[in-house]
Amino acid sequence: MSTWPTGRSASFCGIGLVLGTLFFAASLTPSLVPRSPMVQGVLGGFCLAAGYGLGVLLRRVWCALALPTLSQRAHRISLLIVLAACIATAILALQWATTWQNQLRALMQMPPIDSAGPWTSAGLALLTFACLLALGRLASWLAHRVSKGLSRILSRQAAMLLAVVITATLFWTIGNGVLAHGVFRWADQIYSRLDELIEDDIAQPVSQDKTGGPGSLIDWQRLGRQGRRMVAAGPDAADIERLTGQSAREPLRVYVGLNSAPSPRERADLALHELLRIGAFKRENLVIATPTGTGWVDPESQSALEYVLHGDVATVSVQYSYLLSWLALLADPDYGVETARAVFATVYGHWRTLDPETRPRLYLQGLSLGALNGDLSHDLYQVIGAPYQGALWSGPPFNTPTWKSVTANRNAGSPAWLPTFGDQSVVRFTAQENTLEQAEQPWGSFRVVFLQYASDAVTFFDPRALWRRPDWMTPPLGPDVSPAMRWIPVVTFLQLTFDLALAVEPPKGHGHVYAFDHYLDAWASLTSPSDWTPESLEALKRAVKADRSKP
Repeated sequence: MSTWPTGRSASFCGIGLVLGTLFFAASLTPSLVPRSPMVQGVLGGFCLAAGYGLGVLLRRVWCALALPTLSQRAHRISLLIVLAACIATAILALQWATTWQNQLRALMQMPPIDSAGPWTSAGLALLTFACLLALGRLASWLAHRVSKGLSRILSRQAAMLLAVVITATLFWTIGNGVLAHGVFRWADQIYSRLDELIEDDIAQPVSQDKTGGPGSLIDWQRLGRQGRRMVAAGPDAADIERLTGQSAREPLRVYVGLNSAPSPRERADLALHELLRIGAFKRENLVIATPTGTGWVDPESQSALEYVLHGDVATVSVQYSYLLSWLALLADPDYGVETARAVFATVYGHWRTLDPETRPRLYLQGLSLGALNGDLSHDLYQVIGAPYQGALWSGPPFNTPTWKSVTANRNAGSPAWLPTFGDQSVVRFTAQENTLEQAEQPWGSFRVVFLQYASDAVTFFDPRALWRRPDWMTPPLGPDVSPAMRWIPVVTFLQLTFDLALAVEPPKGHGHVYAFDHYLDAWASLTSPSDWTPESLEALKRAVKADRSKP
C-alpha cells in the first residue's frame, strides 16, 4: 500500500500554510541589509516555501504514525479558516514592513521610504512560492514513481527510502553540477568581458615608475579593468603634499592582471620583477594587497595608506579571478588561494634575503575574499624566522581561519561583532568608531587589525543560523544593526543568505562598503608613523572630504 500523498492529502496542507505564513511574516523583519520590494518578495517566497515544506513534513510524520485525522468535510472547513487567518497575518506583517525597513535605514543614514511595496513583495512571494512548490511536487512525483518501480524487488520501506535518496541525488546533481556551474561559467564570461574594457577616462601612464607605462614588464592592454583602475588612481605626491602640508614621495603601485601571464607562479614572478624594476624594495614600506574576486583593490584603503605614509610605500597586487567575491565564496571557498600563496612566497622570499636593517617594512592587506586569501597565503612556520610587520583585513569573510579562531576565543564579555583578544598586543578589532588605541597593552612588533562593520553580512553570515542564534546577535547589538532584528530558525539563515549577496548595497561606512576615514585610523594604528596625532588625522579626514566635494 502506497503512503505517497494522493487525493485530499495532495491538496494544500493546513499546517504548511500556517508555518509558511509565519515564516513569510518573519521574513519582513529587518536583517543586516535594507531590502527593496523585489528582493523582499523573492526572500518572502523562499521563506513561505520553507515553512510550507516543514508543515508538509510534519503532516507526513503524523500520518505515518497513524494518528487521528480530520474528516474530509472538517478538513475543508479548517483549511478555509486557516487560509483566512494566514491572509490576515500576512497583510498585518506587510503593513509593519515599512516601519521595520525605515528603522534600519535610519541607522545607516539612509532616507526613509514611504512604502515597502507590499503588493510587489506579496505578488513576487506568491510567484516564487508557486515555482518552488511546483519543483517540490515534481520531486515528490518522481520519488513516487521510483519507489513504485523499486517496490517490485524491495520491501515498501526500503523502496521508499532508496527512492528519496535517488531523487535527492538527482536534483542535487542537476542543481549543483549543471545549473550552478552553468551560472558560474556564464558569470565568469560576463565579468571577463568587463575586465577587458578599456575605459576612456583612464589614461595609460607615461611615467616609467608606473605599471603599464614605458618600460613596464606588464602590458597595459593585459592589465585588466581593475588593474588599470588601481594603477591610475590617486593620490599622487602632489595631492598628498597639498592635503597633508608635508613633503611626499610618489606612491608605487604594481598590478598583474589575470591575462598578464598563464599561471599563478608566472604572474607572481612577473610581479616581483616589476617591483624590482621600479625600485619598490628601496621604499620604507611594502604592501601585498590581495584583491577581491573581481580583482578590485579598494581605493579607499589604498589612498588612506598612501596619505598616512606620505607616499613612501609600494603596493603589489595580483589578480586571480573575475567573479564577485560572494559568488566566488559560494562557488569555491578556496578560490584564489593558489595565487595568494604564490605571490606571498615570491615577494616574501625575496624580501627575506634583504638586509633586515634596510629592507622595507612588509604588510599584508585584503578586503573580503582578499582578506580570506591573504590570511591563507602563508602559515606560521613560513614566517616565524622573519615575521612581516602586520596585516589589515577588512570585511573578512565568515570562514577566514584567523578571524574565526580569534573571534571564537575572544575575551569574555566582549561582543562577537567587536571582540577583544588576549592583551590586544597582537590582534585588534575596530569598526566605525576607532577602538584601536583602547587596548590594555601597547602594540607588539607583529600586528593584525580586523576592520569590520556589525552590518557586514560577508563577515557575519553564519550557516548555523539555520538552527541556532549567531553569537553576534546577543545583545548589545552593533551600532548599525536594527534592535528589531530577531533570530528565527530557518528564516534568519535565508535572510543572511540574501544579505550576503546584497552586502555592498548600503552606503559607505556600513555593510560591506568600507570608508576612507576608518581605513585611515586602521593604517595609522597598524604602521604607527611618528608624525601623526589624532588631531592631525581628523584634520586630514576633513581635508579629503572637502577636496572630494569640489565639483
